[in-house]
Amino acid sequence: MLRPSTLRPALRASAHTRCAIARTTRRTLSSQRSNRLTDDLDVNQLNSKRRDYEQNRTAFLAAGAIAGIVSFVYTAWKLKKAIEAQGEKEKAAVKCDTEVPTEIFKTEAGEKRKVVIHDEDRNEVVPTGNTTVKLFPRTLEVENIGSAGDVAGPIAAAVTDKHGTEFTLVGLGTRTVTFLGFEVYVVGFYVATQDIEKLQRYLVKKINPLATTLIPSEKENLRKALQDATEGEETWNMILKDAGCRSAFRIIPVRDTDFPHMRDGLVRAIQARSAHNPDYNDETFGEAMKHFKVLFQRGQVAKKNELLLVRDGAGKMTITYNDSTRKEPVKTVLGSVDDERLSRLLWLNYLAGNKVASEEARKNIINGVMEFVERPVGTVATQVM
Repeated sequence: MLRPSTLRPALRASAHTRCAIARTTRRTLSSQRSNRLTDDLDVNQLNSKRRDYEQNRTAFLAAGAIAGIVSFVYTAWKLKKAIEAQGEKEKAAVKCDTEVPTEIFKTEAGEKRKVVIHDEDRNEVVPTGNTTVKLFPRTLEVENIGSAGDVAGPIAAAVTDKHGTEFTLVGLGTRTVTFLGFEVYVVGFYVATQDIEKLQRYLVKKINPLATTLIPSEKENLRKALQDATEGEETWNMILKDAGCRSAFRIIPVRDTDFPHMRDGLVRAIQARSAHNPDYNDETFGEAMKHFKVLFQRGQVAKKNELLLVRDGAGKMTITYNDSTRKEPVKTVLGSVDDERLSRLLWLNYLAGNKVASEEARKNIINGVMEFVERPVGTVATQVM
């Protein structure tokens, strides 16, 4: 059995060992805890991250502010340009809803003058007085029209080019039906600018064979002759047969319709003038009527689309239709009728007689003719140019 003096050193050594282990353990735990706190609370690292965040944020805000200023300046500049362009347009154009005159002719120095204004494209136009079709062009360019015969010179060269033949508006009006004045279409009568001289000469010589222009009393005699149903029809009939003037009627519907409906109205007008005249009872005229009807075997005609009837110097009539409802306007040649009698009767339906398609158009055409004959023969075409 061991004595107490023998066990005492062993116990002392064991106690020292346990204390050393305990101190080592405490140092290890304390060191780990200290490292974690240092990592979590590294002020320099936090400041660096914060600084980077603020720099990025400032850069984005600055970029947004600059983009906003640039877009604001650009928008303001574009708006200024648009306002300036609109202002220029308003100075040069006519506001169709408020400023278009309702009268087609106005009186100046005791004479009636056609009202001519400019549209937004600076083209010369004439007010119609109609609320749907408000304006008609003062001149038309018509393609593939027959020649003017032996007329030549600087005027002919100026009004006939590769784009077509220029026609000048004489007068226009609205066709109405029934006692309620139901509006159907607006129609305008045009004469080839090059051929106005022929029309002038014929009308002036009718009143005074020695004159080149008419004085007021002679003009009044011509006006009365054209207004008279019988004499007016005789005068225009001879002009259409003998003068060789190229002319056209421009028809613009004021409401949606169709080709058969328009054909029926034109056919009735021709038949009303040819029914009791033996000059139109032959087979050739009958074939011309059949062919004319076939040209209108088509579909719808939208309002404001153009139907153009052109008569060349020999009386051949060509019909074209311009569909402006599409994104790209489409012009279609419906066909032609060679028999000049048919086109002559159709023209007389608007120009003279006891019953015309539009009394307003007939009166305004006479007013337009009076503008021609008050000037020396051959000068009107020059003024149009």
